[in-house]
Amino acid sequence: MPDHSRHSADTVVNEGESFPTSGHTMLAQKSGNIINMSSVASSIKGVVNRCVYSTTKAAVIGLTKAVAADFIQQGIRCNCVCPGTVDTPSLQERIQARPNPEEALSDFLKRQKTGRFATAEEIALLCVYLASDESAYVTGNPVIIDGGWSL
Repeated sequence: MPDHSRHSADTVVNEGESFPTSGHTMLAQKSGNIINMSSVASSIKGVVNRCVYSTTKAAVIGLTKAVAADFIQQGIRCNCVCPGTVDTPSLQERIQARPNPEEALSDFLKRQKTGRFATAEEIALLCVYLASDESAYVTGNPVIIDGGWSL
């Protein structure tokens, strides 16, 4: 479990602010939309050396489903986005921290069925959809956006 020394479970879960802070407003309005961030590296796909990360991201999926079930009658929806590998500064730091960054980059890209990483913009567009009225019938779901990695 090499990833446990860098982050406590609490830090990994709370970095994404998974717990809603505006619940009182949503309850008063009888409407709301919560979008949590999980990962494909969770209960969806096992990933080597990511035990703590994967466990906490699986917990976010469970939290999403529980919140959706608890608050559906109050008009509050809750979903979570489960990205695959996204080209972010964090990913670049992980790649550069490896003994051979070129090999690490190649290894990351090999697992991408599309041959590339997702962009933050692609993830944001899914969030915009989940926040919109067009997704009014979507609640309690982990929505996978991974370029086919989990296939």
